[in-house]
Amino acid sequence: MEKLPLSDRIHGLAESQTIGMSKLSRELSSKGVDVINLSLGEPDFVTPLHIREAAKKAIDAGYTHYTPISGFLELRKIIAEKFRRENNLEYSFDQIVVSTGAKQAIANVVLSLINPGDEVIIPMPYWVSYIEIVKLAEGHVNPVITTLENNFKMSAAQLEKAITPKTKMLIFSSPCNPTGTVYSREELKAFAEILARHPGIFVLSDEIYEHINFTGKHESIAQFEPVKERVIIVNGVSKGYAMTGWRIGYIAAPKWIAAACDKMQGQFTSGTSSISQKAAEAAIHMDNTPTLEMQEAFRRRRDLVIGLMKQIPGWKVNEPEGAFYVFPDISYYFGKSDGTTTIRTATDFCMYLLYTAHVSLVTGEAFGSDGCLRFSYAASEEKLGEAMRRIREACAKLH
Repeated sequence: MEKLPLSDRIHGLAESQTIGMSKLSRELSSKGVDVINLSLGEPDFVTPLHIREAAKKAIDAGYTHYTPISGFLELRKIIAEKFRRENNLEYSFDQIVVSTGAKQAIANVVLSLINPGDEVIIPMPYWVSYIEIVKLAEGHVNPVITTLENNFKMSAAQLEKAITPKTKMLIFSSPCNPTGTVYSREELKAFAEILARHPGIFVLSDEIYEHINFTGKHESIAQFEPVKERVIIVNGVSKGYAMTGWRIGYIAAPKWIAAACDKMQGQFTSGTSSISQKAAEAAIHMDNTPTLEMQEAFRRRRDLVIGLMKQIPGWKVNEPEGAFYVFPDISYYFGKSDGTTTIRTATDFCMYLLYTAHVSLVTGEAFGSDGCLRFSYAASEEKLGEAMRRIREACAKLH
């Protein structure tokens, strides 16, 4: 049968390499290989009991119908209260739009604001989907290169230099996927002071890892009044509440942007799952103890993994302050070989570890950083210790 032509849009879209590596590890596992999969950004914890119970009650109460496009009014009020309580930020319920995951929330914002040819500044390394979503909007990505030596942080000077007459948006995450970088209040204030001089630039602040933060306090660029009316916060329940499968993300934005995202979402998915929304109400409104316990567990895992990484020759690693990733530089191994496989790129290195050590990681090339890889420590300490043992043995074979 003759192949039907696909659109240029889909041909130009890259497949998510995080999902791709996870798929490869599942295929290897299906053949009986004991693979430790550290490629996906997903907490290994089960959703806390009180959240699961809220979902069951919602089913029994008959919450089984279509939902409002922007989400249940009660959930949006709870999210607005969360911003007041946790972030000292004032939003009304009609500035909140609930979506099917933070990824859809990001797509709604970008597709609502970016026109063909508009430039979007994105610090590199970046989360894999940012650039692909910008490409769907026919925007142009202007990447700002950061380094491990500077904890993968974009400086205010770099931001200012990157701005051009075509710049329409800045997208960044804090805590950051894939590096675990957390921007301080002072650093965000410096960004805000620069952006205040450029009133045509919007800021998409991805704060999905807010509750996995080892600095003591989460800071948002939306706290600075000169730019607040141009800031769109993206957040959700997947990471901080171990609710990845529930697919609930949300934005807080100026009313006119929220209305645009409601319009956009109305033509794609409409309102998200009724049961997931009721579960999210319990997550955000009720006991936060499980979230704090998970945060502490991630801190212990980070310290374990960094300590073990520092024992491997050639690995360069900093200390991430949030999320659940380490982003080591492994370029020391480029050009080395075990006699069968020669490592030329970070992708080669990841494939070597998958088939030799049976540990699944993601190449830094997926995030715009050719010399690094992303290591997710969202796994038990036992699995992490075993993964590092296997990696250390596999690296010792490369000369």
